[in-house]
Amino acid sequence: MKRKESIIENGYQLRYFLVKLEQSHFIRGVYAMNFPTISTEKLVKRLEPPTSKIRMVLDTDTFNEVDDQFAIVYALQSAEKLNVEAIYAAPFYNDKSTGPEDGMEKSYDEILRILEKLNVTPEGFVYKGSTDYLRDLHQPHRNKATLDLVKRAMEADEDDPLYVVAIGAITNVASAILIEPKIIEKIVVVWLGGHALHWQDTAEFNLQQDVLAARLIFDCGVPVVQIPCMGVTSHLHTTLPEMNQYVRGQGKIGDFLAERFEEYHDDHFAYSKVIWDISAIAYLLNLDKAVSTQLVHSPVLTDQLTWSFDSSRHFIRYVNYMNRDVIFRDLFRKLRDGKK
Repeated sequence: MKRKESIIENGYQLRYFLVKLEQSHFIRGVYAMNFPTISTEKLVKRLEPPTSKIRMVLDTDTFNEVDDQFAIVYALQSAEKLNVEAIYAAPFYNDKSTGPEDGMEKSYDEILRILEKLNVTPEGFVYKGSTDYLRDLHQPHRNKATLDLVKRAMEADEDDPLYVVAIGAITNVASAILIEPKIIEKIVVVWLGGHALHWQDTAEFNLQQDVLAARLIFDCGVPVVQIPCMGVTSHLHTTLPEMNQYVRGQGKIGDFLAERFEEYHDDHFAYSKVIWDISAIAYLLNLDKAVSTQLVHSPVLTDQLTWSFDSSRHFIRYVNYMNRDVIFRDLFRKLRDGKK
């Protein structure tokens, strides 16, 4: 019995050693790049939820499914709190694209369709992003989106940071940081990525598409607000009857969103769909009793796509709860009021 316990104990120790080894190799590579270090006091202040109007850019894999479309509209119709300066098309690869580049191009086209229905001019506002995922920390993707992000971030005041809201693979954001590490001191990254820290894994679509970029975001010290999918945002369900009641008929954009939602699934009997991406916008709006957060030490992403923990690491803000009703009420109200 003691031998069995010893084997189990040694197995745990070996796994712990291997995890720590893989972490150390990656983290040493990150730290060797000399990213700026933000003091704990300044970092904690930067990570406070916004209470006034903010500057933001939105990085989105819009054609991936149906939730990005809602997030774009929600952000643009929340002008009382959000100054959306630019929208970036992000890569994705699933059954709706032939590869990351095709996913980015289709996302770009979908963004244009949305803006046309909102009578928003895309020139100088929408930019194509990366055509592939991050493969090498020394070879970031330079494109119109990443270069625009660097430019806007460097223009930001440290007391009035640019919020970089990412609701897809975080390739564009990671590339921008690698192009100009100084932006770490001028931005806050709000990312819908990974699963809850208590979840059995973090093999979530946005994260697992570009693990290298995800690791960089959690390891480089940039202020991060993590919004997990399973266990937190997974509460944000809606249904076709709600679409028909509160979205369809709310102008051209309402009809467009309702149609996208209905097309997504063949059988809507007893069916609901998570609208994941509106979570990032809801966090920024700081609605009463809508979002609960806490400061945690930045988790470590392992090769097994699980979370590992180290209390010596820097802080991030972690979203642990979202009130589905408060958020959808605000979205539906803004769609109704936007029609007037």
